Amino acid sequence: MTIKEKMKAPVVFTGNPAGLFTYAGRETSHPFWLMVEKEISDHVRSLRFIIMMVLIALTSIATVYLALGSLKDAIKPGDPEGSFLFLKLFTVSDGSIPPFHVFIGFLGPLLGISLGFDSINSELSRGTMSRLLAQPIHRDYIINAKFVAALIVISGLFLCLGLLVTGWGILKIGILPSFQEFLRILALIVLIILYVAFWLNLAIFFSIKYKQASTSALASIAVWLFVTVFYGMLVSLVARSVAPSEFAPPGQIIAYQKLVQNLGRLVPSQLFSDATTTLLMPSVRSLGPLTMEQVHGAIPSPLSLGQSMLVVWPQLTGLIAATVVCFALSYRAFMRKEIRSR
Repeated sequence: MTIKEKMKAPVVFTGNPAGLFTYAGRETSHPFWLMVEKEISDHVRSLRFIIMMVLIALTSIATVYLALGSLKDAIKPGDPEGSFLFLKLFTVSDGSIPPFHVFIGFLGPLLGISLGFDSINSELSRGTMSRLLAQPIHRDYIINAKFVAALIVISGLFLCLGLLVTGWGILKIGILPSFQEFLRILALIVLIILYVAFWLNLAIFFSIKYKQASTSALASIAVWLFVTVFYGMLVSLVARSVAPSEFAPPGQIIAYQKLVQNLGRLVPSQLFSDATTTLLMPSVRSLGPLTMEQVHGAIPSPLSLGQSMLVVWPQLTGLIAATVVCFALSYRAFMRKEIRSR
């Protein structure tokens, strides 16, 4: 059997008295990682992943190219962020297209959905799931391997993309990023991976709930459209209906602003936007409304990475919690699902 035939072969494990398992002519004591290996191979060979990878790469290159041409206009005398020149590659735009982090926040969920919407129901429709469960492996290995494999693919893609943008910036600008900037770029990559992992888990959950891959894909895209487009309109309508009068006391106006912000932060897209803005713009000192007493006497200086992380810690916690909850729902639904042989 050739290597290509081994990669296409179904996952079949055979136990032996030594406690090892055989897969495609190899013996291993870790069938979970062989399942992860197979899922990674399926992802990187799939046409939809290649299309999404090319789309994300092209849009990222376009945004960075326009940012390089707008750096001179973005640098102003007395700008507290003047020493963070590299970070402006991810935030500056000439107005024709959004900056890097906005595009990633828009296209990243589509990547997670494309990797997870048919992860379970496609194997059920082909009849390979029952064959896989008949092998001497734990049932939760299947759902865990699918999530870990997709997460590895997503992490590799965005890590390479972030390093590519950084290297291109070094060649064009001619200076190296500072250690503080490099850490912020790495934190941005981790945040992107966490955000896309939420949509991946959501797509896997719909893949378990619905028998047809088309139905799970439409359900995932419908949630994405609602969160990205329609939820902001809904919050605007609610905010307009409860808006205080112009002569309301300052405390009531501040409470209204906090209410509107908290309503917007119920969705992961707003949490991601707030976190990326704070990480890429060190001069951002608060994400909520401030009174004149709080602003008075403040020095317009950039924050350190640790202080910026403290500012966005609620957003990071919310993203982590949403991702864990989606994975827990997928795990519970898969473990309780009845799978019959065809």
